[in-house]
Amino acid sequence: MIRPVLFLTLLLPLSAFAQSDSSEQEVPAADDRWTLGLGVSAKDTAYAGEDIQLRPAPLINFQGERFYWQGVTLGMHLWNTPNFSLDAVVSGRFDGFDTKDLGREELAANGIDFDRLDDRDDAADAGIAARWQWQAHQLHVRALADITDTSSGYELSADYGYRVQLGHTTLIPGVGARWMSDDMANYYYGVAPKETFAGVGYQADAALVPHVGVAFSHPLAGKWRLQGLLRYQFLPNELSDSPLLERDTSGTAQFVLGVSRGF
Repeated sequence: MIRPVLFLTLLLPLSAFAQSDSSEQEVPAADDRWTLGLGVSAKDTAYAGEDIQLRPAPLINFQGERFYWQGVTLGMHLWNTPNFSLDAVVSGRFDGFDTKDLGREELAANGIDFDRLDDRDDAADAGIAARWQWQAHQLHVRALADITDTSSGYELSADYGYRVQLGHTTLIPGVGARWMSDDMANYYYGVAPKETFAGVGYQADAALVPHVGVAFSHPLAGKWRLQGLLRYQFLPNELSDSPLLERDTSGTAQFVLGVSRGF
């Protein structure tokens, strides 16, 4: 499935594009003010009958003294030092789906009426982000709330990464988790009674979603770089029990790959 993304995030780079959810694992980039390029994101969402979700990832990254674009995030430094920053951020959230992209038979097997199932929309969040960096370690925490009245929920997240240099290639393996409020979890994973054959819905509660991943960057000719990210998130019972998902689903995977040039 290929769908347009929100206007504010259409031109944002790959570096945190794997935050279809909005937690962040940074892809290493060149030390340039601008980075331009193009990539693609492939994600197995685990929604019943949905194929691999493909999206273009235009790579336009800007790092200014006060403002920045990074991944699906637009930020403003409120406090910035070499080892710590506190930012106000607006970030895209791409957890939604179009009903037409799901499987009628797979949904029916879970008791969901395809014809009465509503789409789940993408959204935009705003909030506060803090980042600590010391030597090869980096820790990033964020508190975000939906500002589009899509789910009316909020999310807290924490991500840790460790930078490893292997020759010319930079790797950042990392772990993290995001806590989704009950409103947000229920919007994307809950089912209303009117959407089922039996008239019995599914209420998704607040959920803690851990994930692991690795980001990489490898220089090509000149200022060109190959960048990518592989991430897997583990779905807790509050989400995996949703009839919107494939049966026996335990998690979702995403791979992002792109080529960019620094300026």
